[in-house]
Amino acid sequence: MDRDIKSTRSEWRHIIYNEVKNLLNKEMKDLPVALKPTDSMIAKYQRMKIPKEGKGIEAVMDLLHTEVLNYNYRSNHPRTFSFVPGPASQLSWLTDFFTSAHNIHASNFTNAPLPIAIEHRLIRYLSEEIGFDSALSGGVFVSGGSMATLTAITAGRDAMIPLSQMSEATVYLTAQAHFSVAKAFHIAGFAQTQLRYIPTDDFYTMDVNALEQQIELDITNGYRPIMIVATAGTTNTGAIDNLTHITRIARQHQMWVHADGAFGLSHIFTEEGKKLLKDIDKVDSVTWDAHKLLFQTYSCAMVIVKNKNHLLSTYGVTAEYLDDITSTNEHIDPEKLGIELTRPPRGLKLWVTLQVLGENEIKRRIEHGQEMARYVEQQVQQMKNWKIVTTSQLSIINIRYEDPTKTPEENDQVMQFAASRIIQSGYAATYTTELSHRRVIRFCTIHPETTRADIDGTLQRLNNYVQEASSQPQT
Repeated sequence: MDRDIKSTRSEWRHIIYNEVKNLLNKEMKDLPVALKPTDSMIAKYQRMKIPKEGKGIEAVMDLLHTEVLNYNYRSNHPRTFSFVPGPASQLSWLTDFFTSAHNIHASNFTNAPLPIAIEHRLIRYLSEEIGFDSALSGGVFVSGGSMATLTAITAGRDAMIPLSQMSEATVYLTAQAHFSVAKAFHIAGFAQTQLRYIPTDDFYTMDVNALEQQIELDITNGYRPIMIVATAGTTNTGAIDNLTHITRIARQHQMWVHADGAFGLSHIFTEEGKKLLKDIDKVDSVTWDAHKLLFQTYSCAMVIVKNKNHLLSTYGVTAEYLDDITSTNEHIDPEKLGIELTRPPRGLKLWVTLQVLGENEIKRRIEHGQEMARYVEQQVQQMKNWKIVTTSQLSIINIRYEDPTKTPEENDQVMQFAASRIIQSGYAATYTTELSHRRVIRFCTIHPETTRADIDGTLQRLNNYVQEASSQPQT
């Protein structure tokens, strides 16, 4: 395998050294937040043939640097405020490099005893942060929130109802839930007609009165309510559903509660987050993305359940060709806790990051994001014709410009124009979203290197662009 490239060992060391040096020498703020390739460049790679004989690695690396890795949306840029950015620690990508080089198959304890021991310890640690009983709870590292939610929903389905009676089941969520939730229900065998979308209140959280009424109605009509998906930090606004009331309703009707905390759960390391996430310990399962706010590279997420036996019941299948390496109950293999057999040791990079930085530094970085969102709010309050649509929560805030001489629809177009122009400029990324049928600009300020000057520069440019849009004649 070490003859994959026609280079001596010293040349290979030189290539690796230069690649890492170039990465470390990059000043992210000096780069545009996004570069869009031309249509001809995209076509070139779509049509590029695989050569019969290989070419020199230098030529391929040059293509990677100048084109393939250059023309992208930079989610780790300090002025990327759209979606939920990915401000990954250098410790994370460095550990990725090592785990890939070792090519560890982390399906079971026999293959990778120490990496899996580390993952088990991290799951216990995160379970304790949630408030679960660390001896009874369990979980597994997965690729992302979508896989975590699917893993939990399927286990919850099996715990709540026999497959032969699934047509009687109803499940509950809101329109503010991540789109992966509805996708997970579909994959887990639920028909669209079994999904109940509960209205949200003025704060974009689940209306618990409407939830209770819908459950009672479904019971009256002969259905079996089995699951509620609450969101602990919505993508749009950072809103957290009322976990206290939702879990009370669930206990009353013997239902499973899954909390999608892909983004929001990391805030539990802060005092603000602990208050907002009250009663998260009463849910049955959670989604938690380390590649969002625990500063990991893609992909690194966790599904954690209050009772690990539910995962074992759904995923603990066996095969004769694994008999020799199947572990005892003392060391539960990850392959028995989730969907994947082939999997990398995703938890290692989080472990390295936590060991080097420590919990206090993670807390400080998360609190910095919260502070930056509050700063956006303070600045926007002083800007003419701008308004706060949703106040800062979990480092997310939504704002809107409203020219009093324009219709709401025309102001929607102004919002989209400004968001488009600022990303075209390369300075910052602030995409729009829709709240109450109106376009707003959304800030997610979680990058630990974002400064007040970055916020000021972004708001100033957005204000310039809305003025530019407002001065243009309507067609």
